[in-house]
Amino acid sequence: MKVAVTYEKDTGNVFQHFGKTQYFKIYQIEEGKIISSEVIDNGGNGHHALPPYLKSLGVEVLILGNRGQGAVDAIASAGLKEMPGITGSADKAAELFAKGELNPDFNAKCSHHGEHHDK
Repeated sequence: MKVAVTYEKDTGNVFQHFGKTQYFKIYQIEEGKIISSEVIDNGGNGHHALPPYLKSLGVEVLILGNRGQGAVDAIASAGLKEMPGITGSADKAAELFAKGELNPDFNAKCSHHGEHHDK
């Protein structure tokens, strides 16, 4: 199974604003273990185009921080399972997911939509 995590390259943490994600860390998980990972860029995509892009790469699950309602809808439309509200190390989040121990927070949402999305 391929799992994508929104990725903050400088810190190795889960990036917290889905629509502004520059990088993803893609993990290949089999039998409860991470067998490989790679960092990719966002393919030049933003907001609503990110979920179909990830799906085209074979991603089934998306681990992320916060997201707006548009992203929630786009993620669902692409057929991805989301694990929102995750903070801290991307590697640790993927490890917990592989073990079935990652606890998403489906209330984690961006509440500032429209305020600074033109920057």
